[in-house]
Amino acid sequence: MGHEPVERRLAAIMVLDVVGYSRLMGMDELATLAALRQVRTEVLSPLVRHNHGRIVKLMGDGAIVVFGSVVDAVQCAIAVQQSMPGATADLPADRKIRLRIGVNLGDVIIEGADLYGDGVNVAARLQEVAEPGGVAISGTVQEHAAGRVPVVFRDLGDKAFKNIARPIRVYGWRTDATEEAAPLGRRDEGLPVPDRPSIAVLPFDNLSGDPEQEYFADGIVESITAALSRIRSFFVIARNSAFTYKGRHVNVRDVGRELGVAYVLEGSVQRAGGRVRITVQLVETAGGAHLWAEKCEGAVDDIFELQDRITEQVAGALQPSIRFAEIERVLRKHPQELGAYDLTMRAMRHVWMLEKDEAARALDLLEEALAIDPDYPLALGLAAWCWAQRSVYNWVTDIGAALDKAIACAERAASLSTDDPLILAVLGAAHTFARNFGTARVLLERATSIDPNAAWALSRLGWLEVYAGRPEAARQHFEHALRLSPLDPMNFNNFVGLASASQVDGDDARAAELFKRALQERPNADWIHRNLAPALLASGNEAEARDSCRRLLAAYPNFTIAQFRSAMVFSPEFLERIGTQLRALGVPER
Repeated sequence: MGHEPVERRLAAIMVLDVVGYSRLMGMDELATLAALRQVRTEVLSPLVRHNHGRIVKLMGDGAIVVFGSVVDAVQCAIAVQQSMPGATADLPADRKIRLRIGVNLGDVIIEGADLYGDGVNVAARLQEVAEPGGVAISGTVQEHAAGRVPVVFRDLGDKAFKNIARPIRVYGWRTDATEEAAPLGRRDEGLPVPDRPSIAVLPFDNLSGDPEQEYFADGIVESITAALSRIRSFFVIARNSAFTYKGRHVNVRDVGRELGVAYVLEGSVQRAGGRVRITVQLVETAGGAHLWAEKCEGAVDDIFELQDRITEQVAGALQPSIRFAEIERVLRKHPQELGAYDLTMRAMRHVWMLEKDEAARALDLLEEALAIDPDYPLALGLAAWCWAQRSVYNWVTDIGAALDKAIACAERAASLSTDDPLILAVLGAAHTFARNFGTARVLLERATSIDPNAAWALSRLGWLEVYAGRPEAARQHFEHALRLSPLDPMNFNNFVGLASASQVDGDDARAAELFKRALQERPNADWIHRNLAPALLASGNEAEARDSCRRLLAAYPNFTIAQFRSAMVFSPEFLERIGTQLRALGVPER
């Protein structure tokens, strides 16, 4: 096979990125994608052509463009930003597409359709510090463009950037129109920052050159997040929300606003042969200041020691009064075999999808891990949750057998690790499904006392309150979980919980609205129709109810009211009410 021709030259590079992309996609994925296509077709592509540029790469939330002239690149960037208010005029205020743009002049390597090199890296970092609706340029670009473009750039001083050896002089400009883009009180103002140290551990970059090593970098983030979360004086964003930024160039100010945190931990992992190198840096979200950085290197077999060292240093940087003894207390029990850890980390993302095939894939990997290390508590706990999903979501016919397996795995995990909040939460969930509400409450409340940032444990407490007929208490737990993990892909299940609380409360119209909201976030979670169809019928929407029931039976052809009663753990009165409504919609008894 032939190789693509490689060209190395000096070029002007423009990198652009959508502000608040994760939030926009979370609100309405289809509408956001349609708006982005419109921006590319009506704004970006014509202006790039007009200014003699070439779009090298389009990403979901941005683009990389190369120009032969610095002036062309800056003029294009300005023109794009000046065109955006008109191009997005028809969108609601909280769904408008806004961009950040960075422009740099530097050496690039062009290989076929790819563009990379130091010049591109600097342009990407400049984009991160640009104002929403604005343009940030390097000092080199300013020297070439000053007096030759129709705007004046402000000197923002020297800035240090991740993975860039030297400080870069930065100049910035923003359109007058964007001053009005996000008035006070709008959602773009972001979530409030707690009055205690608050942090999100972002996905680490995998520098190993092997995509198969992604899980290894993810596992390090998982372990550091879990340890920091258990420090009671910290507010730590749950892993699932932080991982929505995976694979994206992000601006730490956006992250701070979207997640409501004062700090982020960024990093990279390089694993080669038997060695691993981890580079991390702690960044303040308000101004992008780098507070602390560290490079750890050692044998792969030392990975847990390296993770623990990073956790200790991050905690000490955030709150110097944290005692080493407290850090030691929160570190999770590690497996005896690294192979078991590898397989468990590979399973992690499949576990939390709450989908039948994904849970099956996770179980296969976890069973391999347990064959290597039968006493690895995390693998046992995750396997327990996969078995519990099979019982509660009607994925198996023998619900009792799946639940017995879940409890057995969870109790084995808990006997090996008595203070791991994830394992306690899994065991609490399993006992909830077994209707052992008192035991479940003790376990779940212990999990949240050990880890005040345990979003999933709080969610399971919310479900426990729903099943116990305490809808108001349930709402408080679900809302707390949503704040701890505002971008979590599993938040659809919190909306199902809020909907169920309204259904228990007798507010079927509100319940139906929230069930539909959950389905917008996870359209293939067909088990939600078990409750949506009755809520629609009870609120007077019979046609919609019958359509919902058809979708349920298409996904579960053998579904019966008896199966619903077996899987669900609501009160007998509630189960009778829903059973009557399902019967009216044509669902068979057995």
